[in-house]
Amino acid sequence: MDNTIFIVLKLLGSLALLMYGMKVMSESLQKLTGDHLRNILGAMTTNRFTGLLTGAFVTAAVQSSTATTVMTVSFVNAGLLTLAQAISVIMGANIGTTVTAWIMSVFGFQFNMSNVIFPLFALSLPLIFSKKSGRKSLGEFVFGFAFMFLGLSTLRENALHMDLEHNEMILNFIASCKEWGMFSVLLFLLIGGTITMAVQSSAAVMAITLILCSSGVLDLYLGIALVMGENIGTTVTSNIAALTGNAQARRAALAHFIFNFFGVIWILCVFHPFIDTVIRLVDYLAPNTPKEVAITYTLSAFHTAFNICNVLILIWFVKWIERLVCIVIKPKSEDEEEYRLRYITGSMLSTAELSILQAHKEISLFAERAGRMLEMVQDLFYDKNEESFLKTYNRVEKYENISDRMEIEIANYLTCVAEGRLSSESKEEIRIMLRTVSEIESIADSCNNMARSIKRRNEFKSVFTDEQNHNVDQMLGLTKKALQRMIEILKKSELVRSDANPSYNIENEINNYRSRLKARNVEDINNKKYQYQDGVYYMDIVGEAEKLGDYVLNVVQAVVEKKI
Repeated sequence: MDNTIFIVLKLLGSLALLMYGMKVMSESLQKLTGDHLRNILGAMTTNRFTGLLTGAFVTAAVQSSTATTVMTVSFVNAGLLTLAQAISVIMGANIGTTVTAWIMSVFGFQFNMSNVIFPLFALSLPLIFSKKSGRKSLGEFVFGFAFMFLGLSTLRENALHMDLEHNEMILNFIASCKEWGMFSVLLFLLIGGTITMAVQSSAAVMAITLILCSSGVLDLYLGIALVMGENIGTTVTSNIAALTGNAQARRAALAHFIFNFFGVIWILCVFHPFIDTVIRLVDYLAPNTPKEVAITYTLSAFHTAFNICNVLILIWFVKWIERLVCIVIKPKSEDEEEYRLRYITGSMLSTAELSILQAHKEISLFAERAGRMLEMVQDLFYDKNEESFLKTYNRVEKYENISDRMEIEIANYLTCVAEGRLSSESKEEIRIMLRTVSEIESIADSCNNMARSIKRRNEFKSVFTDEQNHNVDQMLGLTKKALQRMIEILKKSELVRSDANPSYNIENEINNYRSRLKARNVEDINNKKYQYQDGVYYMDIVGEAEKLGDYVLNVVQAVVEKKI
């Protein structure tokens, strides 16, 4: 009994090695190609076919369909991809993920990887300790690749030690299952889906299936049922990622489930003929292959054939799938003044390198909210109706409270992302983004302070002269111009140093204008043009507007200097 428990624990440890190796390999590839993959996803999805190829390519490149589907869902949430484009990318991801099974089948079963694993570890070590980010990521990829096959080989060895192929209880259970006909297939389909949902890795479950079938414990047909279950279970990740997203993101995740569920339904209708065709194809292409290796080829070939056939059927019905998910998931009536992070979802932390794009979109939205606050302040300045004034003033205060929470949540999100496996460039980018968030929150504070000064002016019945009103108009106009330029820069993907020049010019105008108004204010009070208290409220507004301009320039400097 104790020996059995020890072997089971060794099995779980081997599975952990496999999953960790895949995680390190996938994340290092994302670090190597993260920016390029983001550009590819944005540029190569002009129609359903290019979207399909993009999904397949990206998934094969990063060795993680989860990374691709979660990234795609978040891109839909951010408005970078349409729903139709996302559906075609997800279809391609299902084809790309079959590459993993082939890698394990060819290298893990055909060759003795134990002779290669430890030299790979030795090769990866100097690369990992390299100061260059690219070499470090390459070293991590080699390390993860070796770790994955170390886990796979130890998993096989421990499974052999358990001697499952001679375990009467297991053999009797599988034999009795075969007598149930299609019910046994449905049972193993359910088991495969449940295990994949639990471990959140279809590749790990595929590895277990390959080992069980190659060792003779599991019948090929029941192994294929497990593979089909994995296709259902893997859709859970993208659906979890979409829970906190908008309606479009949830629709994309649902489309992923519909795609895989439909595939399982039609394959069950032609289950034995389809598998027999795959077996004959493998026998023809790889004759005289040892039985234990041939069965892994058959499982991998089925996985590929199943997904390719499913895509060939459904690629023509992308619009229909889009309509169906739109009917099932209705958009919520959203109030822009209710607090909610629109683009950031906590689930994206599983792909840290790609999460940065989400934060960029959220920061742009944050800046736009600050821009709307300044427009409200301009409305407040001339509003003499007490009821409408209080309504607008309360909106400013509400926006300020929202900005406080947005700053905290975006900063917390970026801090969590920074704890992931990031390149040095991405870590520097996060540092700049944290500074940007803090400065935008200060802009919101300045807007709120100006609103308070206007409110105090009204409460004490202070009246500005026409010249004062004109000067405040001019000052607020300059700050609005600076803020709009800042928002434009935040949205630009490519920047040059000269992009900051207009912001410097506006800031100089603001500073010079504030200095002239300050000097003129002293003269006007001495000349009895208005009361001293009127001048205090007047200069409070002007001074706060000048501070706002400083915060805007800080954001521009940080962003432009980082991107050039």
